[in-house]
Amino acid sequence: MELHDDDQPVGRVLTRREILALLGGAGAAAVVATGFTRLGLDQLTGTATPQATVEALEALPACVVRPALTEGPYFVDEMLNRSDIRIEPSDGSIQEGAPLHLIFKVSDVSQNRCAPLAGAQVDVWHCDAQGRYSEVDDPGFDTSGQTWLRGYQVTDESGTAEFMTIYPGWYSGRTVHIHFKIRTDPESEAGYEFTSQLFFPEDVTDLVHAQPPYASKGYRNTLNASDSIFRGSDGLLTLDVVEVEADAGYEAVFGIGLDLSQPSPAESSMGGPGGGRPSSPPPSNP
Repeated sequence: MELHDDDQPVGRVLTRREILALLGGAGAAAVVATGFTRLGLDQLTGTATPQATVEALEALPACVVRPALTEGPYFVDEMLNRSDIRIEPSDGSIQEGAPLHLIFKVSDVSQNRCAPLAGAQVDVWHCDAQGRYSEVDDPGFDTSGQTWLRGYQVTDESGTAEFMTIYPGWYSGRTVHIHFKIRTDPESEAGYEFTSQLFFPEDVTDLVHAQPPYASKGYRNTLNASDSIFRGSDGLLTLDVVEVEADAGYEAVFGIGLDLSQPSPAESSMGGPGGGRPSSPPPSNP
């Protein structure tokens, strides 16, 4: 299946690392001049010293300015409130794969601030070690009625939502990725909604996929550099993945800010054939 027009990403992500890099090269005034005043940076200009600016920025969570990536074809609003999404509720089985502790830090960056956002629903879904999604009736596989590697958590007072999952496998035409969606009010069309994808460093994926149960599928045919959705993100949605300890799996913290004063960057119904399917051949123009 070829990628469609709705596969193209929208917006831009700005992490703490990018902010500090910009400050190191041109100063806070240059950052504000590029249009990032919504991130609460304007108070850092003027007489602020470089050291004070850096210290202030280090205290901020990562912030986002109107970003979005395609939802893809496999979002199912199962409303499964759980932290450990490896488990199949019907029989209690656990998905095989390298454990991944995924931590979201969600912030509100409206009104020139960057404050923890409590009460937001964070949905996560992704494929298993063999590149299959649950709750899908596809020509290549049928996982209807199964809901592994799907679930949501609600952010606490610190804006944190945590998941225990596995490192994703791969399927033809897409690089390794995780889908996520954040909603401030899932029951109302008036709520803010943000949908995107997370990506992984190639060197870490090489290490993980060389081990069972991933290795039996062979080497992935699409890397980050050849994935059009990843390329559109400028690499700014790539997780910093840390190995916790030997055989204990991995951990990644992803900070993200939502400008709730702006319209949602995507319609709540965004979906359709976005991002390729696990049973599909590689896109003709990856």
